[in-house]
Amino acid sequence: MRRLFAAAAVAASLAFAPLAAQAADFTIDKDHSHVVFLVDHLGYAKLMGQFTDFGGTLSFDQENVGASKLAVSIKTASIETQLAERNKHLRGADWFNATEFPEMKFVGKTFTKKDDKTGTIVGELTLLGVTKPVTLDVTFNKLGVNPLDKINSVGFSAKTSVKRSDFGMKTFLPAIGDQIDIAIEVEAKQKS
Repeated sequence: MRRLFAAAAVAASLAFAPLAAQAADFTIDKDHSHVVFLVDHLGYAKLMGQFTDFGGTLSFDQENVGASKLAVSIKTASIETQLAERNKHLRGADWFNATEFPEMKFVGKTFTKKDDKTGTIVGELTLLGVTKPVTLDVTFNKLGVNPLDKINSVGFSAKTSVKRSDFGMKTFLPAIGDQIDIAIEVEAKQKS
C-alpha cells in the first residue's frame, strides 16, 4: 500500500510540474491578456486606452529563451478610450487609419534572458505600413498548469515606449504627446 501511495504521489507531482525543460507552443488567451497605452494629453494628464481585439502565438522554453518565437497581430479598429467619438476619430485616416491598415503586427526577433525573471525581446513593429525595431522589457511571471482549466499556461508582463511620429502618425504634435508608453499583460495557453 505504501508503494502505491508513493507511486501516486510521484505521478501527481509530474503531472502538475511546469514543462520548463522543453519548448512548447502557446496561443495568447485574449480573455486574460491586455494591451494598454498611455499618451500625454496637452500636458495635463496621460490619456489611457487599450486594444481589445488581438491574438498571437509564442514558443517558449525556459531553459533556452534565445530560441523563443513571438508573433502578435492587433486589430487597429479595436482601439478603446472610453469615449465613442474619440475612438471613431482614432480609427480614422489622421491616426490609425484602420480602413487602410486594419492590423499592426509585432514579430519578436531576438530574445535575451537577463535573470530568472526578466529579459528583453527585440522585434519589429509594423504600424501604418511602416516597420521599426522595438525593444520590450519583459518579466516572466509563471509557467505551469492552470488550476482552473488544467491547461499548461505561461504569463508575461512587458513594457516599451515608441514614438508615434516614427510610424508617420503626426496629428496634433506636439500638443498630443509623441511618446506612447505601452504595457502588455499576456497569459497564453499551450497548444494541444
